[in-house]
Amino acid sequence: MKRTLSSTFSSLCLAAGAAALLTTPATAQSTDDLVKNALSAAPEAIATHATVADGAGNVLREGSNGWVCLPDDPERPGNSPMCLDEGWLAWADAWMNRKPMVAPKTISFGYMLQGDFPTSNVDPYATAATADNEWIQDGGPHVMMLVPDLKMLEGMSTDPDNGGPYVMWRGTDFAHVMIPTPKLD
Repeated sequence: MKRTLSSTFSSLCLAAGAAALLTTPATAQSTDDLVKNALSAAPEAIATHATVADGAGNVLREGSNGWVCLPDDPERPGNSPMCLDEGWLAWADAWMNRKPMVAPKTISFGYMLQGDFPTSNVDPYATAATADNEWIQDGGPHVMMLVPDLKMLEGMSTDPDNGGPYVMWRGTDFAHVMIPTPKLD
């Protein structure tokens, strides 16, 4: 019998609608390929001991460090596996289920070191480019950071082309810092 993650995480994964962050890929991939892809999202020190789950919340590999890595959805453009800590899992649950976001008690991190799928820089629920949603076609590899108080982000750039960290989705409960990084090999 397959082990699944908590009901909160499972509901997050199954809540995929138009935004579809964590859906189960329609194309068949081996478990080994899914695990390898998921772990490519984070530095080795985190990936080595992370849990790996598919989009339905099925655990593909047990971990021991509190991180959960998810493979890319090949139905979406780009290669965007991710590794999330507890704060980011709660954030993703709130975002996917359109619930109010409860700020994390501490700074929280997520890794997407292979890159990102196309997304809006201003609208958490945009599914396509518009004239005013600052569409980012290729987010590139990055670390994501949540802070306990969104006021901490005031005065920080929202420009994804500024050459450094920037705030994505400012003015929403889902604002977070995007920190561009070099791509891992």
